[in-house]
Amino acid sequence: MQKQLIYIAVFAGFTTAVSAQKDDKDLGTEVVNVVKPYTPTLSDAFKVKEVPVIDDEETRAKETITYSIFSFPVASTFAPAKGKAAGVEAEQAEKTYKNYAALGFGNYAAVNGELYITENVGETGFVSGNLSHVSQNADIKDTELDSKFMDTRFGVLYGNTAETFDYKVDLGFRNQRYNWYGLPDFFGTSLTETQRETLISSIDPLQTYNEFELGGNLKTTSGIFNRGDARFTRFWDAFGSAENRFVFKPELSFDVAGVQLNTAFKVDYLSATFENAFPSEFPVTVAPGSNENANVILNASPSIKFAKDDFNVDLGVGITYLAESKNRLSGLDLETKSRFFLFPKIRASYRIVGDLMIAYAGAEGELRQNSYRDLVNLNPFLSPTLSLRPTENPLNFYGGLKGKLASTVSFNVRGSYSVEDNRPFFVANSYDVMQGNEPYLYGNSFSVAYDKLKTLSFYGELNADLSEAIRFGINGTFATYNTDTLDEAYNLPEIQLAGTIDFKFSSKWSGGSKVFFVGERTDIQADPEFISIGDEKKTLDSFFDVNAYLKYDHNKQLGAFLRLNNIANQSYQRWLNHPVTGFQVLLGATYKFDF
Repeated sequence: MQKQLIYIAVFAGFTTAVSAQKDDKDLGTEVVNVVKPYTPTLSDAFKVKEVPVIDDEETRAKETITYSIFSFPVASTFAPAKGKAAGVEAEQAEKTYKNYAALGFGNYAAVNGELYITENVGETGFVSGNLSHVSQNADIKDTELDSKFMDTRFGVLYGNTAETFDYKVDLGFRNQRYNWYGLPDFFGTSLTETQRETLISSIDPLQTYNEFELGGNLKTTSGIFNRGDARFTRFWDAFGSAENRFVFKPELSFDVAGVQLNTAFKVDYLSATFENAFPSEFPVTVAPGSNENANVILNASPSIKFAKDDFNVDLGVGITYLAESKNRLSGLDLETKSRFFLFPKIRASYRIVGDLMIAYAGAEGELRQNSYRDLVNLNPFLSPTLSLRPTENPLNFYGGLKGKLASTVSFNVRGSYSVEDNRPFFVANSYDVMQGNEPYLYGNSFSVAYDKLKTLSFYGELNADLSEAIRFGINGTFATYNTDTLDEAYNLPEIQLAGTIDFKFSSKWSGGSKVFFVGERTDIQADPEFISIGDEKKTLDSFFDVNAYLKYDHNKQLGAFLRLNNIANQSYQRWLNHPVTGFQVLLGATYKFDF
């Protein structure tokens, strides 16, 4: 606890030192969620960050956002009518470039590369392509197994904008390679040194994830159909695990007795197969078999919006139907269930003092699909032995205040209470020399445990434009957890703090820094020497990390950058037994161009 207080004091000092600058211009609200150590791509530091604007119409709770893995810069196809203002001399427009390339190299044999290409097709269409690669080709210090990683993405997109509608279609592929390098400290204690070295040399800890994605969206400005999104994802690994997911989300809007009714629909189908099951989950007399899950979630969320003076309210309800078609655990077919759910969808806001102070509150709920892909994106060291089930979130109640302390300083404070049933927790797998020789059976991987979780949390953020050249932001989350059957809310920190600052030194030089703190977490892992006593709790220390960047624009096309990550060179563990990479330096160049 003393260590955490020291970290928080340092963090507060950083905040105080920066906040003494002069305020000059408006800044909106920005939310930063720290869920893992900062591992940016090349584009993160150099793309202009938009200033968020406070939503006067309605205020939403902080939502869990599912990101598509393929993102493209969209070329404008708007062609304004030619005209000439009498007596006004037209200024020459600044030259912009549609295409972008970046390449950087660093210690740990790191390679970061990115290429975006966008071209217009006809008067209203465009096509985009994206290729990115991030890799670390040297091992982390003091790891006995291979700890390299690689992440490569490729995608293409076509879009078209007409007078009353626009649509986009995209296709992409992603390949990730990670290693289960986190051997527990008690690994091989019952073996001789020679036996231990022989065993380690025989382990190939490589896991490969592949993803294929095809999707699109359509937006209209006439009729009752507002928009529709459809996406198919195929995700699979090197150990016979695979899942298919299809999501379709249309939105309609129409008048009923003079009142506008908005209705969002969602179809979410998931089918997953895991050829392996973790042996320790079952009696020794049962041979492990495959795990299979398949279900579809159907949802309709009608809502009505009211607005009067400074008061806004959105009243709605979520009507959800879950139908399970497959529930196989270790080769045994279990009962499948189908049931209905009703969830509140209520949001309200009141402008107490115009835009200077806005009170907001809400009560919402949902049935959330848990996919193998989404879980791997949170923790790539999972064993390919999972059983998937959706999470029921019957209530997420929140309320808070947001607004402006000055013309250039914005704030947001919020309290929330949430209940989740079948909430997934990452738990370290145990190690037993009798379990087998699969590379994830040495206490170096994680499984998913499900339990009911009640969370009481408080969140606050402050953002400011300290001058024309300095932007600053800080946020923090403090939470308490209560579980039903698990002893702890494993791998969930009670404290998270984050801060960012960006500088514009001149027309050619810019830079910035990101700082974050994550509090202690608890995991659990069985030591084979203490099986009769039970699983042993493990405490993961809190950590404090600092990252920085420096960018130089030689001209409108050519630039260079320097990236520094984990400046404090801490060997902390984001996941049990998996230390992160130490101090990292990345040097590279960027180039903007047209064909």
